[in-house]
Amino acid sequence: MLGTEVKRMSEVMYARGDADERPWGRWEVLDVGERFVVKRISVRPGGRLSLQRHNHRQEHWVVVRGRARVTRDEETLELGPDDSVFIPLGAWHRIENPGEELMEFIEVQTGDRLDENDIERREDIYGRR
Repeated sequence: MLGTEVKRMSEVMYARGDADERPWGRWEVLDVGERFVVKRISVRPGGRLSLQRHNHRQEHWVVVRGRARVTRDEETLELGPDDSVFIPLGAWHRIENPGEELMEFIEVQTGDRLDENDIERREDIYGRR
C-alpha cells in the first residue's frame, strides 16, 4: 500500500505575460508553475515599493540592473547587480531605487497562494492601502 501523503496544491492567480504599471515602475510575469511565479520588476529612480508583508508566500529577489535598497524587518541592505536576498513568509519588506538609473530585479515567489491580494501594507508613499 502506498503512503497516505496528501500533495498540497497551490492557487496561482497569475499567467505568463500578466503585467501592471505602478506608481514606482512596472512588473511582468515571466513564468508560472505549481507553487511558483517569476516576475521581472522595474523600479524608476527614486521609486519605492510599499513596506509590506505576505501571509501565503515567500520571495527571492535577484538584482539584475542598477542599485537597490532593501528593508527586511529591521535590516537595511544595499544591493547591486547579481546580489540577492530572501524574504521569508511574514517578514516586513520593501525595495527601493536610490540610484539615478532604472533598477530591475527578478522576483521568485513560492507559496500556497500566489496573487496580488496577498499584500498587507504598513507604509506607502503613494497612499495605497
